[in-house]
Amino acid sequence: MTQRTWAALVAVPLFVALGLYVAVTGLPFVTYAPGPTVNVLGENDGKPIIDVQGHRAYRDDGQLRMTTVSVTQRDATLDLFTLMKTWASRDDAVYPFFAQYGTTGNQQQDTQEGQVEMVTSQDSATAAALTQLGIPIHPAIEIVSVTDGMPADGKLEVRDVLRKIGDTEVTPKTDVGKLVGAVPPGRSVPITVERDGKPVTVDVTPVTKDGNTLVGITLQTSYTFPFKVGVNISDSIGGPSAGLMFAMSIYDTLTPGSLTDGEVVAGTGTITADGKVGQIGGIQQKIAGARQDGAKLFMVPPSNCADAIGGDNGSMRLVKAATLAKAIAAVKAWTADHDAPLPTCAPQATGATS
Repeated sequence: MTQRTWAALVAVPLFVALGLYVAVTGLPFVTYAPGPTVNVLGENDGKPIIDVQGHRAYRDDGQLRMTTVSVTQRDATLDLFTLMKTWASRDDAVYPFFAQYGTTGNQQQDTQEGQVEMVTSQDSATAAALTQLGIPIHPAIEIVSVTDGMPADGKLEVRDVLRKIGDTEVTPKTDVGKLVGAVPPGRSVPITVERDGKPVTVDVTPVTKDGNTLVGITLQTSYTFPFKVGVNISDSIGGPSAGLMFAMSIYDTLTPGSLTDGEVVAGTGTITADGKVGQIGGIQQKIAGARQDGAKLFMVPPSNCADAIGGDNGSMRLVKAATLAKAIAAVKAWTADHDAPLPTCAPQATGATS
C-alpha cells in the first residue's frame, strides 16, 4: 500500500469526523425570524392596549400593528444545519453572536434591558402623540426598573415618578445618585413618588455595593401628562422599536374617526418625545411578519430603508417615516387614495416619490 493511500485512509475519516463535529456543535451565531405582530388598537387579556383615563377615547375599526423579531436567546445552541437552513430562507437571517449580545451579559440582563427600553418607548410615544395634538407635557424622573432583592424591591414600582428624596425636591436636573449617596450608612431615607396620580412616601435603607450607595432603581427622564395613557402590552415583548406604532395608536385613540380607514397598517421605529423616528434591527423580518398578517402599508425608519428594500414586502407598500407627523400624513394620504405618491424606500409602480 502506497504512502498516498495510507494518507487518504487516515485523512478521510478525520475529515468526516471534523465535518460531523462542526455540524452538531453550537456555533457563535444567532438567528432572526419574523415574530408575531400585534394590533396596538386592539386588546390584551380583555383590556384595550391603549388605555386612556381622564380624556375621551375613540374606539374604531382598522389596525395599527407593531412588529417583532424572534431572536434566538444567548444560551441557544445552533448547529451548522440549522444555520444553513435559516440562511437559505428569504424571511430569516443569521448574524454573528457578538453583534446581537456583545461580549458580556446574561439572559436576565437582556430581559431587564428590554423591559426598560419598552417602558421608555411607551413614555416617549405618549409624549410624541400628545405633542402632535398640541397637548402640554412636562419632564420628570421616572422609575423604569426595580432590582429584585434590593432595598427598593416591594416599596417602589416601575412607572413611579420620583418627587422627593428626603426633603429635597427631585427635578430632571437633580443628581439622584448624589442624594442617595449622602444617606448615612444604615439609615433610611423617605422617598416620595407619584403613583397613579397620588403621592406615596416610603422609607428605604440604601446598601453599599462596590463602593456605591444604592437602593436598586433605574431612572429615566420621562414626562407627566394631563391625563393617564397606559400601554397594556405583553411582558414577553421588550425593546424600543414599537415606539412609532405606539405613538400612532395613541394619536388615533385620542382623535375621532379611523386613522387607517379600516385598513391594516404596520410598521416599526423608535420614537423621541418630539416625534423623530429612529433605526431598529431586523427590518426584513418585521416586513415579512407584517406581510403575513395582511398589512397593506408599512412604516420604515429612514435609516432602515436600504435594508428594507431587500425584504419580501409582496404588494405591501413601504413608507419612509421620518417623523410621527409624516407617518400620520402618509397614512391619511394613502387612505384617501391607495395610489397616492408617498415618501418611500424604493420606486414603486404607483408613482410614489422617494
